[in-house]
Amino acid sequence: MPAPKERTDILLRQERAVLAAVHLPESRFDTRDPLGELRSLAETAGATVVGELTQNRNVPEAGTYMGKGKLGELRAMCAELNAGVVIFDHELSPKQIAAIEEAVEVKVLDRSELILDIFAGRATTHEAKLQVELAQLQYTYPRLRAMWSHLERIVGHGGIGGIGTRGPGEQQLEIDRRLVQRRTVALKREIEEIQARKSREVRARNVESFTVGIVGYTNAGKSTLFNTLTAGGAFANDQLFATLVTRTREWRLGGGLNVMLSDTVGFVRDLPTHLVASFRATLEEATHANLLLVVLDVSDPAAELQYQTVTETLDALEADVRRIDERAGFDYTPPRRIVLLNKVDKLRDPAELRLWEARLGSTNGERNSIPFCATRKDTPEHDELVARVRSLAVGHVDELEITLPMAESRAVTLIEKQGEVLERRYDGPNVVLRARLGSRQVERLRAGGTRLTVRPAAGE
Repeated sequence: MPAPKERTDILLRQERAVLAAVHLPESRFDTRDPLGELRSLAETAGATVVGELTQNRNVPEAGTYMGKGKLGELRAMCAELNAGVVIFDHELSPKQIAAIEEAVEVKVLDRSELILDIFAGRATTHEAKLQVELAQLQYTYPRLRAMWSHLERIVGHGGIGGIGTRGPGEQQLEIDRRLVQRRTVALKREIEEIQARKSREVRARNVESFTVGIVGYTNAGKSTLFNTLTAGGAFANDQLFATLVTRTREWRLGGGLNVMLSDTVGFVRDLPTHLVASFRATLEEATHANLLLVVLDVSDPAAELQYQTVTETLDALEADVRRIDERAGFDYTPPRRIVLLNKVDKLRDPAELRLWEARLGSTNGERNSIPFCATRKDTPEHDELVARVRSLAVGHVDELEITLPMAESRAVTLIEKQGEVLERRYDGPNVVLRARLGSRQVERLRAGGTRLTVRPAAGE
């Protein structure tokens, strides 16, 4: 019995590919390079793009998404260019994929399959591999029937089917469905355990430290920024989805003040919903941070579309987290966002930068964006970023009288490092400090269980 067509192991390496898209009135794409992102995705997956074809339509063709005439052009192009695969910039139904493959006589992939293939190739940790496998199974399950459509149904004498007369395709379809369902349940259970543990870790980290998340479109420069600001460790390369692993490192701001900085997986337009759901634990680093640094490659012609994608994705994720936290009895405050207008050194026209700054505006007298070059630390813009993060991490500074047991030596050290101790005296088993200290440091001391009394210093 022949095996079903396997659509979870795409193996695009070195394949010659033709890209195709149908542009509808509501489609979002860069008009200057309509297939630029799909081309980058295909090349990231290892394919060699040899041709491109687009069609403008008001509605897609029901059976084949693309019109009959264009499919003929696509078939001729594949034959002329010796292409082995056609990649569509849409999510197609199993029937549409089968119909297009019959028309063009080469393998057909949709956008979701392409991104799943990239994620599968990039997954290195146990958690990431589980998440990718779950997303692949969720994508594959409703398409199982199409995978077995090449097997004919065997019927009894006279052509009338009955009990025990179903063919191998029908029997194998049921077996495959049960196996997929069983594996999906097991994966969800294991991933939920990982997510619950990670959620606890994120909350504990937020209590102990001020947390900053780096987010943005894939290949915007997030990992490069992470390596510049910290001791590094994030894989950074000029390709989409260079890393799927969230890394958290200490970012030293000077003066004894450190914050925790996390690098997250990049966003992309029309990211498959299965992947968004599977990588929720990864994205939780961003949604529960105190501050988000939104990295935007302003030198990219598609910067406008990329910024729109990132903000829409963040808004949707934060809305989900708010609902989850409220059901659990937690108050949720979305993180503050600062947009880093990255790669300004590659801008051909400085006027573009001024337009972005004007569009993003300011809040309470502070601009919401900072022009930036993620590869450099010796710039006024880097110093401005450090000052802004430092101000947010410290909070409003007051002169306070803080009383706490001398046994709380760790808390005393924190006050000395992150504040300014003006006076110290001892009262029995307690130490009384008059210090200038930020409101966030006080909150952190209390959240950490330190026994202390805080009141405004005399004369304040």
